Amino acid sequence: MSTITLEEHFVTESFLRATRANGERTSPQLAELQSKLLDLGAGRIADMDKSGIDLQVLSLAAMGFDALDADTASSLARDINDELAEAVRSHPERFGGFATLALKAPATAAAELERCVTRLGFHGALLDGTTDGLFLDDPRFLPVFEAAAHLGVPIYLHPAPPPQPVREAYYSGLPGELGFLLSIAGWGWHAETGLHNLRLIVSGLFDRLPALQLIIGHVGEGLPYALAPPAASSLTLRRTFGSRSPITSNPTFTAPPAATSRYRRCAAPLRWSALIAFSSPSITPTAPTRAAGVFSTVWRRSSVQMTLQSSLTAMPSICSVCAPPSDGLLTIL
Repeated sequence: MSTITLEEHFVTESFLRATRANGERTSPQLAELQSKLLDLGAGRIADMDKSGIDLQVLSLAAMGFDALDADTASSLARDINDELAEAVRSHPERFGGFATLALKAPATAAAELERCVTRLGFHGALLDGTTDGLFLDDPRFLPVFEAAAHLGVPIYLHPAPPPQPVREAYYSGLPGELGFLLSIAGWGWHAETGLHNLRLIVSGLFDRLPALQLIIGHVGEGLPYALAPPAASSLTLRRTFGSRSPITSNPTFTAPPAATSRYRRCAAPLRWSALIAFSSPSITPTAPTRAAGVFSTVWRRSSVQMTLQSSLTAMPSICSVCAPPSDGLLTIL
């Protein structure tokens, strides 16, 4: 049995220099984790071993990246991807990669995605929130999605801190750090990413690019809870979300979200994922087992496949809703 985790972050010294020079604020919580995020070698692998993780698909913890100008971000993205590729080459059995892309220059970003997949062996790209205040359904970003569809790799749609006007309108006036924390992991990340996914669906992006696959985390960013029972008005949305948007559990391992996700979605694939860099090794190893029983994984160069074994015994209350589809195979890439 192997365990592969998908939402595993890192930073580089070049990224930290660029964002600090641009005035990016680092939260106290992230500052404490910086040494772990910088580690793409022995220390990270030791933590993986303690947590029972066989392979991480790594992606940049990109807070502050969107504030950089297009030229700076494009050059920096290439450097970050090269550094990640070197780590993957050094530890090919332990690391994989999602590309960092500078979306303020969409054509350059599409070319960088192609380089990362065809030359560096990456498995897709992870994109964070809005860019210049725009959601990714804006037509200017279409070249990136076209590249992903052509290459047959997914886009992982990841949360990001909200734009300043949103932060001021929704999350200001609260004591201490509470507004900031509520704007990110407490609530804002999930609400915005759920809306982002909906915008991509209703904009017709998946009709235009039938091969495109989008991954979202946190058990669907709240969307499974909101999907109504099948009705004529919701079938298109339900089918698109169920077939084009694989979801991961990270960091939600409790029964009700998993049960709701499985119930609300038509043969929906659910990926068990954990953010190891932000987790306690004493908690992480058994979390996927507690959530869905024993699972096995198969890794290939350009694909990750996960099969859930039939003996889902750890949590009987969700066995019926977390059982694999009839073919027994849940495909990620």
